[in-house]
Amino acid sequence: MRFRPLIVCSIVLALLPASVPAFADDPTTTPTPTPSQSKLEEGLALDGDTTRAIVELTDAAQHEPVAGTAAAESVDVLLQPQSQPFMVVEGTAEELARLAEDPRVTSIHRDRTYAPTEVSSNLTQIGADKAHEKNFTGAGQNVVVLDTGIDRDHPYFGGRLVAEACFSAVESGVESLCPNGQPQQTGEGAADATTAKCLADGVNLCEHGTHVAGIAAGSGGVAPGAGIIAVQVFSRVNDEDTCMGESSCLLAFESSLRLAMDYVGTLTQPIAAVNLSLGGALSEGDCDATEEGTVFKPKIDALLAKGIATVVAAGNEFFEGASYPACVSSAVAVGANDGSDAIADFSNRGSLVDFFAPGVDIESSVPDNQMAVHSGTSMATPHVAGALALMKAASPQTPIADLINTLKTTGRPYQYEANGAQVTTPRLDVGAALAGTGTQPPITQTPNPVPDPTDSSGPAPEPDPTDDERPAPAPTPSVTPVPLPTVTVTVTVTPPPAPSSAAVCTRGTAGARMTAGKWAVEIHRSSGTIPDNTLNCYLKLIGKASKVFPELTKASSLGKAYRVLKGTKTTRDKLDSALLTAWLNWAHGTNGTTVLSAAEKVRLSSTASKASLKKATKNVLKSL
Repeated sequence: MRFRPLIVCSIVLALLPASVPAFADDPTTTPTPTPSQSKLEEGLALDGDTTRAIVELTDAAQHEPVAGTAAAESVDVLLQPQSQPFMVVEGTAEELARLAEDPRVTSIHRDRTYAPTEVSSNLTQIGADKAHEKNFTGAGQNVVVLDTGIDRDHPYFGGRLVAEACFSAVESGVESLCPNGQPQQTGEGAADATTAKCLADGVNLCEHGTHVAGIAAGSGGVAPGAGIIAVQVFSRVNDEDTCMGESSCLLAFESSLRLAMDYVGTLTQPIAAVNLSLGGALSEGDCDATEEGTVFKPKIDALLAKGIATVVAAGNEFFEGASYPACVSSAVAVGANDGSDAIADFSNRGSLVDFFAPGVDIESSVPDNQMAVHSGTSMATPHVAGALALMKAASPQTPIADLINTLKTTGRPYQYEANGAQVTTPRLDVGAALAGTGTQPPITQTPNPVPDPTDSSGPAPEPDPTDDERPAPAPTPSVTPVPLPTVTVTVTVTPPPAPSSAAVCTRGTAGARMTAGKWAVEIHRSSGTIPDNTLNCYLKLIGKASKVFPELTKASSLGKAYRVLKGTKTTRDKLDSALLTAWLNWAHGTNGTTVLSAAEKVRLSSTASKASLKKATKNVLKSL
């Protein structure tokens, strides 16, 4: 079973030519797909393995007859939400193709998965402290957190947990995180983040949601008087390939998110915002018209019509765009800034981003009544969700779109360049919005790319617990070495740092293109200069951005990636090697994926000829 994070969106690519092996540019004639084939997502279960898929129906009344057809075709029915025009099944490509022949089926695509975006003075920076002094606390409003559940009795929440639900996909190798062990549960305890399934080797995998909820509406959060509605939308996946070498990890399936968003629409409590600190593939422009966008935009719009904003993390890939579903135009996409009013090194940015908010070294609640520091756009997003609770509590009759616009016009403008154009994005300032402050002076962002992940020098977005794995810099002669007393004085007079937070996995900035052979040297243990933790981060990013990896070809560990790079037996092996090489260059800092997307479309086609595979390989190799 393989898990497809999200549909990737093509972006502009500028690539440098290089010498390549001579391949015949034979014209390729692609057979016209049959009506049933046109209903199937490209590359669905192409390798003969079974795939978890969403079957879109003409209407909700077709569940039983289509389930009967599925049973006749040996397709396993995993989920049948009776009020929704879709069902979740598992089957091979052939089985799903036969199911697609049913006229009551409109399309079949993977049940995509989403990962949590990786994860004080922050309240002062956005003016929340001034708002609290004026008794703006968000009381009377609620924030919905669609995440990994919540530590229900954490003192940081002060008994303000209003409602709970769980929508957690189940199948072979995937376990429900609902306390009842079923795919869904509502009511008290449904979003508990301290259950046994949340634990792995003494680590709580479900920490993320408690941290996010604390930022939005904890007693030391942005809206300390607001209620919290916690919805567990993640499942526990026990697969080392999917989990990048870890035995277990958490992913949210599209089907779970759809059910959770519909659940929010049925609630009667006053809700200011839904917080989604998660994301998948990247998009340079708005993704409304993509297959995935057409799923999420109607749901985001339906909540907006009820006065509820959907606030989504823009992503941590140091990318000029946003991840799904933040790229939906009606979502509120949030990037991260640091304490010095600079865009965080890891944060996505550009015209798709609606706000920046504090996202570096943010302290908040975690399970077992503890506090911890994390960084990421996951942490920035609940600042905006909490701010909307403050705004809506202060002016409950004002349309939510107007409240969002007020936050935009009163925020501190960040001016910077993205995608070759000048962009202005407001940094959240809820204190100014509530006070009716006029336009604030802009802050011009000096280009400051993230440090090369291969370089252990220079500041990082947050302390990196794996820095000791990186090559130690060679000592350099110094005529006037810094004496120890100076260091001691510096530490003494500098405010103590916040507790260490986990590193944010983001793209590098080296921008140097390397060949498959050079990447094989880097990936082969102890033979390269790039640390293993950086290489594993690159493979993780590739898993989000690519359709081929790991859906068709396993490349989620260093050993498997090495074998892909060295593969030359078949035309498909050669294309996989070229694609992985180009994706590694992208993760290392080169920009653009247009050629890669075109080549992946050929690789995903079950009818691609040898000539078309060779031509796609040639096009990719030209970019190296």
